[in-house]
Amino acid sequence: MASRPITSVFNDGYVAETYELWLRDPASVDDSWRQFFAMAQRLGGAGASTSAAAPMDAAFLRKVAGAALLVSAVRQYGHLAVPLDPLGAEPAGAAELTPEFHGISDADLALIPGAALGFGDHRTAADVVAHLRGLYASRIGFEFEHIEDETERAWFREQTEGGAMRRTLSAEEKKALLRRLTEVDGLERFLGRAYQGYKRFSIEGSDALVPMLDAAIDAAARNGAREVVIGMAHRGRINVLAHVLEKPAAAIFAEFDGKHGANAASDTGDVKYHLGARSVRALAAGGEIALTLVPNPSHLEFVNPVLEGAARALQRAADGSDESRVLPVLVHGDAAFPGEGVVAETLNLSNLRGYRTGGTLHVIVNNQVGFTTDPRDGRSTYYASDLAKGFEVPIVHVNADDAESCIVVMWMALEYRARFKKDFLIDLVGYRRWGHNEADEPMYTQPQRTTLIKTHPTAREVWGARLVAEGVLDDAAVKALDQKVQQHFERLHEQMRATGEEVRAPAEHRASQALASIDSGVKAEQLVALNERMLTWPSDFHPLPKLAKQLERRRTALAENGEIDWGHAEALAIASLLADGVNVRLTGQDVERGTFSHRQAVLHDHESGTTYAPLQHVSGAPGRFEIHNSPLSEVAPLGFEYGFSVAAPDALVMWEAQFGDFANVAQPVIDQFIASDHAKWGQDSGIVLLLPHGYEGQGPEHSSARLERFLQLCAENNLRVAYPSSPAQYFHVLRRQAKLAARRPLVLMQPKSLLRLPLAASHLAELTSGAFRSVIDDPSTLNARAEVKRLVLCTGKIYYDLLAGPRSAEVAVVRVEELYPWPHEPIANLLDQYSNVEDVVWAQEEPKNMGAWTFVAPRLRAAVGNAMPVRYVGRPDRASPAEGYATAHTEQQSTIVRESLVLGTRRSALGVS
Repeated sequence: MASRPITSVFNDGYVAETYELWLRDPASVDDSWRQFFAMAQRLGGAGASTSAAAPMDAAFLRKVAGAALLVSAVRQYGHLAVPLDPLGAEPAGAAELTPEFHGISDADLALIPGAALGFGDHRTAADVVAHLRGLYASRIGFEFEHIEDETERAWFREQTEGGAMRRTLSAEEKKALLRRLTEVDGLERFLGRAYQGYKRFSIEGSDALVPMLDAAIDAAARNGAREVVIGMAHRGRINVLAHVLEKPAAAIFAEFDGKHGANAASDTGDVKYHLGARSVRALAAGGEIALTLVPNPSHLEFVNPVLEGAARALQRAADGSDESRVLPVLVHGDAAFPGEGVVAETLNLSNLRGYRTGGTLHVIVNNQVGFTTDPRDGRSTYYASDLAKGFEVPIVHVNADDAESCIVVMWMALEYRARFKKDFLIDLVGYRRWGHNEADEPMYTQPQRTTLIKTHPTAREVWGARLVAEGVLDDAAVKALDQKVQQHFERLHEQMRATGEEVRAPAEHRASQALASIDSGVKAEQLVALNERMLTWPSDFHPLPKLAKQLERRRTALAENGEIDWGHAEALAIASLLADGVNVRLTGQDVERGTFSHRQAVLHDHESGTTYAPLQHVSGAPGRFEIHNSPLSEVAPLGFEYGFSVAAPDALVMWEAQFGDFANVAQPVIDQFIASDHAKWGQDSGIVLLLPHGYEGQGPEHSSARLERFLQLCAENNLRVAYPSSPAQYFHVLRRQAKLAARRPLVLMQPKSLLRLPLAASHLAELTSGAFRSVIDDPSTLNARAEVKRLVLCTGKIYYDLLAGPRSAEVAVVRVEELYPWPHEPIANLLDQYSNVEDVVWAQEEPKNMGAWTFVAPRLRAAVGNAMPVRYVGRPDRASPAEGYATAHTEQQSTIVRESLVLGTRRSALGVS
C-alpha cells in the first residue's frame, strides 16, 4: 500500500503550523518536535540563519524531516533489503528505503549535518543513513518495531546501533566454528555414503543450527540456567542428537543398521529421527548443564506445548518458580510454523500466568519449501515468521550461510530473554540440499531450485573459504580438518560393526501394581480439619454472600447424615493429597469456578475484586496447589499439561475439558503422546483427563467425551479409563492415581447432572476407608441374589436413570466403574453369585457404535460364557452422538430404561440386540 511522505506538500502546512506553535511556546508541542526544531534551528541550513531568533528555512526543515523519516524507515524496513537467501534470490526491498520516497535526494542528505538526526558522531545525514543501512539492511534482518513496549524497542536500537551487535568472533572462535560445521557436515556426508537411500532428514543447508544451539547453551548457562530443553521435528534431529546431546555416533550407526536390543512386548520403539535424549554437558567455564531433547512424533509442531509444560515443571523451585534455571528452545519448520494451529496456541500461552516459562527461544529452520509445496502455496504472509508478530515476539532473520551472524543473533536472543523474560524468534533462512528425505527426488517439483543447490557450496565450504580469505587458516588446513573428521566417523563405524553394538530398547514396563491394593481412605478427623481450613478466609476478604452461603453447607455435609457432592469430594481429595506432600496442578477452561459452578476453588472478593484460593492456604500441608483457567483452546493446554506431568512425577496433574466433547480437538496429543508415549519412547505420564460426559438432552456437542475412542486406544496397560458414579468414587480414584508408583494417564468420564444430584451424594464414612471399587454390586439385591433373572451392567450416569426407573424385582443393576484395565475377575466373581441369572444386559445411553459397548461386548462374553445371552440395550448406531431435541432425548432415554429393567417388555427398534 503506497503512502505519501510526511514531508510532501500535503503536510507542509502541518509542519509550518507546528513550527509556529513552537516559536510562540515550545512547551505547546510534543517533546520530539521540540527536540527537532531546536536541533534544526541550531544547525541552520542552506539559506537559514544560525541565530536562534531568526526564522527557519522551511525547505531545509522539510529535508531534515525527510532524512529523519528515512532513518526511521531503515530501522523498520531494512530487513526487506537483507540478502537472506543463501542461493542468491534478490530481497524484496521497499520503497520506504529510498530518499525519494520521503521527498529528498542523496544530495540533500549530504547537506544535512548528522547531528540534526541525533548522530553527532557522523558528519552528514548521508553518513548516518549509510551507517544504519550497514546495520539494518546488510547481513541481519531485524523486526522489532511491532513491539508495543518502547523500552524493548529502545533496547533493540541500542543493541543494534550501540556496538553489541557489531561484536565479531575471535580467530579462535572462528576456527572452533569451522570445526563444528565440519563435524555437522561430515556426519551427514558419511551417513549419505554408508547408508545411501536411507531416510535421515538431513540438516544440510541449515548446518548453522548446531553451533547456534551450542551458543544458546553457553549463553543460557552464563545467565544461570541449569538445564536446556529442546523440542524439534525430524529435520536435522539426528545431527542435533549427535552433536548437541552427544549421542554416540556408534549408537546412531547401529540404529541405521537395524540393531536394536530386545524390546518388551509392549515396546514398539520409534524411528530414529523421533527419539529424545538426555545428557549433561561440561561447560568451558566450569560446571555442567543438563540437556534434554523431547521425543516428538511426525505431527511436527505438536511438541511445542509439551516442551513448554516440561520446562515449567522443571522451573519449579522451593519458593515458587525460577524461570532462569531452564531455557526452553523450540526448533520449527518454515511451512509448519504458519500452517499448524498449535503454534499460535502455544505462542498464546507464553505470557499467561499459568503457562509462562520466562521466554522461549524459537528457531525456524527455513528450507523455503514445505515437502514439495512452495511458500506461495503454503502461507499468506511474506515471512514464515510473521505469525509471531501478533504475540509481540521480536524476530531476527539471518542467512544460514553467514555463520558468524548466526552466532551473533543467538547472543542477542539470550540477552533479550535474560532482560525481558519473553520469547524471541530467529528465522534461519537456508535451503534443503536433498528432497524432503534422502529417498525423495526434488527435481520433480522444484527443478530450478534443485539445480542451484547442486552447485552451491555447503555451509562448511562457505565458512572455510571466508576464513581462508581473512587469513585465519589456509586452504590446506581446512581440507585437513575435513579429512580428519571423515576418518573419525569411518573408525567409529568400523568399531560398531566389529563389536555388534546394539541400541538399548525403551525401559521395560514396571510390574503392574494391583490397582485395588491402594488404600485411599483418609481419617475422618483429618478430613474435618481440612474442610474447616478450606472454609476459612482472611477477615478482610468478602466473597459473594450467595456463594459463601453455598460453601457453608460443606460444614454440615461432613456430619453423620450429611451429603458430599462432587466438587466437595474433589476439594477434600486435593486437600488430603496436599497434606500428604503431593503437589497438585489443575487447569482447563473455567476450572477455577468450574463450568457448572460446582468447584468454586478460587473465590472473588465482590468489593475489591481480589481473589483467594483456599486450597493454597491449607496450613501445614507440604504439597503445593496451583489452579489456572486456560485459554479457550484444547491442543496446546492439554499438550502443556502432558509435558508438565512427564517432568513432574511428584505432582498430580489434572486437565479438565469444558465439555468432554471438546477433547477431540486435542486428539493428536491424546493419540501421539498420552496413549503411546511409553511404547514409543519409554516415557511415562500420570496426567488425569476430566471429561464431562452424559446425556441430558443438551445436543450432540454437549453429551459425549467419545468414551469409545479412549477405549479403542487401550492396550498393554497404557491407560486407565474410569466412569465413577459417586463423589466417593471420584475421591478415591484421584487419591489412588497420586499414590500409584506405576504412572499412566487416567481418563475420567465426569458428570454434569450428577454434580449436585442427591441420589449421587456420598457420606463421610465412604471417604474414610476403603478404596476405589472397579465394580459396584446392586445394594438392593444383596440378600436376594437367587431371585435375580436379569443382570444389567452399566457405567456412569445412566445408573441413576435406571435407579429411578420402573424395575422388575428379578433385575439387578451393577455398575462397572473402571473400564480399563477391564475388571474381569470382579465381574466373573459377581456373576458366580447370581446363580439364577438368565440373561445379561449391557445398558448405555450412547449410540451402539459409541460408548463402551464395542469394547465391553467381547470381554463381557468371556466372563459370561456361551450358555447365556449377552444383550445390548441403548441407542442404535448413529452418525451423531446425541439428539438435538430434548423431547426426542427424553423419549429415547425412557425406552432404554424400560427395556433394561422390565422383564417381558416388547423390544423396540431403538437398539436392543
